[in-house]
Amino acid sequence: MKKLVIIGAGGFAREVAWLVEDINAVKKEWELLGFIDENPVNHGKALNGYPVLGDFGFFVNRQFDEPVYTVCAVGSPYAKINLVKKAAECGLQFTNLIHPSVKMSRYVELGTGNIICAGNIITVNVSLSNHIIVNLNCTIGHDVIIQDYVTILPGANISGNVKIKNGCDIGTNVSIIQGINIGEWSIIGAGAVVVRDVPPYCTAVGVPAKPIKFHKIEA
Repeated sequence: MKKLVIIGAGGFAREVAWLVEDINAVKKEWELLGFIDENPVNHGKALNGYPVLGDFGFFVNRQFDEPVYTVCAVGSPYAKINLVKKAAECGLQFTNLIHPSVKMSRYVELGTGNIICAGNIITVNVSLSNHIIVNLNCTIGHDVIIQDYVTILPGANISGNVKIKNGCDIGTNVSIIQGINIGEWSIIGAGAVVVRDVPPYCTAVGVPAKPIKFHKIEA
């Protein structure tokens, strides 16, 4: 089996460990070594039977006889981009983790470092770039393009021909109608219904969704 570490030690990281167990229940694929977390308070703990190995220093002067793969199980896109950079500097290899229950056509293009949780439906001619989280029970329609570091929280429904640019955070139960563009590093609040394009670097909430504030991300 291939060696795997999960970046993060929060609730979602524990959910990803469960996702790995479900993959292995179908086909033995991953040896989960444990979690990597930068908070020293968590070091040495065991989370659902898997150890928190330490921070990225765990890999300094350690030699493995085969590649060690990873995904970043941290929801914040801004935190995720920095953790991915550190993982790459350590020589970790990124992989995709896709729950066995996911319904996904053969016309989906996948980058790497993506986590696709249980219950998702991803239809045809969809492009998912790198380090994307698609949490539980989302739908992604035809010709959707999702760029790097996007996080999509449970129950989101994304209609056809939507484009979600780098670093966006799509909240729980968000609905996005067809043909919408979501600007980079924007946040769509839980339950919002997006019927117009969303500019970059904003937080949009409500039905219909409207920007309520703007911010700047130095990623």
